[in-house]
Amino acid sequence: MHDSTEQELEKGLQMLGLPHTAGQLDNLAQYLKLLEKWNKSYNLVAVSNSSSMVSRHLLDCLAIQPFLVGSIIVDVGSGAGLPGIPLAILNPHKEFILVDSNGKKTRFLFQVKTTLKMDNISVENCRIEHYQSHRQIDMVMCRAVSSLADVVAKSQHLLSPGDKRCKLLALKGRYPEKELALLPEDFVASSIRKLQIPGSDSQRYLVEIVRS
Repeated sequence: MHDSTEQELEKGLQMLGLPHTAGQLDNLAQYLKLLEKWNKSYNLVAVSNSSSMVSRHLLDCLAIQPFLVGSIIVDVGSGAGLPGIPLAILNPHKEFILVDSNGKKTRFLFQVKTTLKMDNISVENCRIEHYQSHRQIDMVMCRAVSSLADVVAKSQHLLSPGDKRCKLLALKGRYPEKELALLPEDFVASSIRKLQIPGSDSQRYLVEIVRS
């Protein structure tokens, strides 16, 4: 990992106002190194150079850190571990369940878990609609997956109503006006926030959806 990449990562964390330790910064850099290495064979992400990955992937994911609630969080269609792994690195006391149906991608996730000794993540190689938990899930999150209505439909068995409400956090590019209009009638967007990602001028929105 180049020093300049690590410096860019640290600067981005500071701009996002996210406290972190030297060990966490090193783990983020190690994760980026693994992602860059495996990406050559597995085509995990479209952007392949480490400098672009810092802003487009790591900082993009970490920008939702202030909005995480609860202690058990499911990452739907985790893919290369985004946003689950960067957030798990900064939140060692929260548990992250990374769900993906692609075997190559879950093999990469297992490799990251082993290499970085991350006891707070578990990997599930299945479709989200088939994933079951005997525990209360506090939050479901997704990034770069299909439409909001589709994600809600497939993960609705995890999205519980009532006081211990499980929310869905979805990262979207443009303001998803049409997608919001197509949400199932018993689900609503409780908040929509525009995010500023250090090193990027692309539009980014964080949509929070709850069962009404």
